[in-house]
Amino acid sequence: MGETFRKITEEDSLHRHLEKMSTTELLTNINAEDHKVAPAIKTVIPQIEPLVDAIASKMATGGRLFYIGAGTSGRLGVVDASECPPTYGVPFDWVIGIMSGGDVAIRKSQEFAEDSEEQAWKDMCEWNIDSQDVVIGIAASGTTPYVISGLQKCQEENIVTGCITCNPGSPITSVSDFPIAVNVGPEFVTGSTRMKSGTAQKLILNMISTSVMIKLGRVKDNKMVDMQLSNTKLVDRGTKMVMQKLGISYEEAKYKLLQAGSVRGAVDQNS
Repeated sequence: MGETFRKITEEDSLHRHLEKMSTTELLTNINAEDHKVAPAIKTVIPQIEPLVDAIASKMATGGRLFYIGAGTSGRLGVVDASECPPTYGVPFDWVIGIMSGGDVAIRKSQEFAEDSEEQAWKDMCEWNIDSQDVVIGIAASGTTPYVISGLQKCQEENIVTGCITCNPGSPITSVSDFPIAVNVGPEFVTGSTRMKSGTAQKLILNMISTSVMIKLGRVKDNKMVDMQLSNTKLVDRGTKMVMQKLGISYEEAKYKLLQAGSVRGAVDQNS
């Protein structure tokens, strides 16, 4: 694995003597660093666009989207995947988050799990992954063995790959068909990639999954018409959507919503 790229995520913070800062200074300086994230992402939209289109094309014909990662990166993938079913009413296995160390690692770090060069492929094979699917490797450093080896194996199996990293030119980009490399600069606390790097990865994951779901028809106008009605707040939200669309009372809209089981169903029954 080459070491010639610039390890931005490991570079010294631009801020010194953090322990001497007041609370106001700490918060202000962290916020100032966070302000650098969205503009950095704007510059890589041309990298994100073709990956979104590739995912939407594969999923439209029965493929799935996988995220693989370790530590914070892995957790972010799991979070994004887990939020797709309730938000868009899709099956739980349309978007799948896998992290080194398994589900227990979501809460408790599993030492050295990210160093395995065989486990990622084994984990994906448990889901019967094939060439219809797309795999996105998430690694701020771009050097995580678990993720790199997993993407490399996917390429050998003719599975489309993408990545999200914060070190342009890092090894992960060479095993990704659609690499996304966003430079957010050094972290406020040197090397703490759960900060700006994690924020960047979260924002990009939001962009990818949201855009894909919209392209797959899971949103009408700007509404989550297929969301799961899993609590009172969401039933109320859905009721108001039906009210607005059909021009009926709250009580009638709620009845139609609960009878149909979704906003889409309630509206379509009256179209």
